[in-house]
Amino acid sequence: MQRCLTATIALHRAFRQKTFTIHCKHTAAMSTLLINQPKYAWLKELGLAEDNNGVYHGTWGGQGEIPAPKRGEIVRQIGDALRKKIDVLGRLVSLEMGKIYVEGVGEVQEYIDVCDYAVGLSRMIGGPILPSERPGHALLEQWNPVGLVGIITAFNFPVAVYGWNNALALICGNVCLWKGAPSTPLTSVAVTKIVAEVLEHNSLPGAICSMTCGGADVGTAMAKDERVNLLSFTGSTQVGKSVGMMVQERFGRQLLELGGNNAIIVFEDADLNLVVPSAVFASVGTAGQRCTTTRRLILHESVHDTVVERIAKAYKQVRIGDPWDATTMYGPLHTKQAVEQYLAAVEKAKEQGGTVVCGGKVIDRPGNYVEPTIITGLAHDAPIVHTETFVPILYVLKFKEEEEAFGWNNEVKQGLSSSIFTKDMGRVFRWLGPKGSDCGIVNVNIPTSGAEIGGAFGGEKHTGGGRESGSDSWKQYMRRSTCTINYSKELPLAQGIKFE
Repeated sequence: MQRCLTATIALHRAFRQKTFTIHCKHTAAMSTLLINQPKYAWLKELGLAEDNNGVYHGTWGGQGEIPAPKRGEIVRQIGDALRKKIDVLGRLVSLEMGKIYVEGVGEVQEYIDVCDYAVGLSRMIGGPILPSERPGHALLEQWNPVGLVGIITAFNFPVAVYGWNNALALICGNVCLWKGAPSTPLTSVAVTKIVAEVLEHNSLPGAICSMTCGGADVGTAMAKDERVNLLSFTGSTQVGKSVGMMVQERFGRQLLELGGNNAIIVFEDADLNLVVPSAVFASVGTAGQRCTTTRRLILHESVHDTVVERIAKAYKQVRIGDPWDATTMYGPLHTKQAVEQYLAAVEKAKEQGGTVVCGGKVIDRPGNYVEPTIITGLAHDAPIVHTETFVPILYVLKFKEEEEAFGWNNEVKQGLSSSIFTKDMGRVFRWLGPKGSDCGIVNVNIPTSGAEIGGAFGGEKHTGGGRESGSDSWKQYMRRSTCTINYSKELPLAQGIKFE
């Protein structure tokens, strides 16, 4: 049995035994549970209780016997069910993760948007019919579900990343087993209850979308279990490397969404009225805890001082406070450990020649609040610049030539998101081409964060190579068969081979 012991929403400890069954209960007096406090009574609107029984204990399998359009209809209903709970679920995301309320709601909206996208996709997925070189033969591709999709998500997007995987996995005919972050279990429980209710309303087992709670031990079990046909993992590069090796050892499928040391490059012809808000949003949003957060700002020497001055001024105007306050733009970090990582990174940057232009300190108030920070003067290849630190620190670099800037963008190990600001169309297409950005997301005149669901999301190199959400990402959740059908009375062989 998996026990997720909850004294308050902010305190979660997990102990795993042999199965994926989950039971959530408190260890302290019931009065300490937030759900029993009037201020947090809204948690009951999500079906949460003092004890939250979870995962199905049995056999999983995805045969795709329900037609894809019918699966799409069920996903449409999941989207509608999420719409009804969007405000209260967004509030729970904000409470557990720490992001501002509007971002919590936006995250639920992203799941809804992916459901809408998947509905249309359910009537479109399939392979081509190909011309056969043999008379009386048909050649085609058949796509079938992979079976069980394991989904391991991170704390920073406890709803949206599951939604990307879940909606597409379902319309492809699979079942899902979800392990959310150990620090956001109630969000996982609430989402699972919403999805299970829709499935049961359609006379299907709610266990088609199961969840478990726990730490690395549970994730390791999922990675090693051959019953998990595809494992989608979102998290750090370090952990993702370990997960990938475990899955590969059993020749399983994996979909890795790992780190990103993302850069914005600003050229001398850039519109600074676009640059400044873009850089601020991408570096400060979610308190620097997005995988697409801008961590490096590479400025042409002619605009360097002006841009730094304007961004520093904007940083000082960022409204920091309670994530539930409608005027707040920037909330706390998720954990005390993140605060320690922030302080360590600031000190390392100073040791390596950096100058703190703005921020650099812990904010004296309850919670894990730190100042959004700008650091200049570092070399482009300084060790700290090449280290992804999941906190709001922006390293500002100065360049002279285009080739130099493109090279700096690509020299880090990760390859998730990137952007340039320029009006030069030739430069734009060089940036998009083979000698430009080596990232999975390559933008022009917009931030590195804020990707739309219609495009494939993911990156190269140490980012993992996986793709989720739009485009042809659905193929990750299916297995492909090339089928040849002989409807003639002859037996011609391919390549004109005679065997008589």
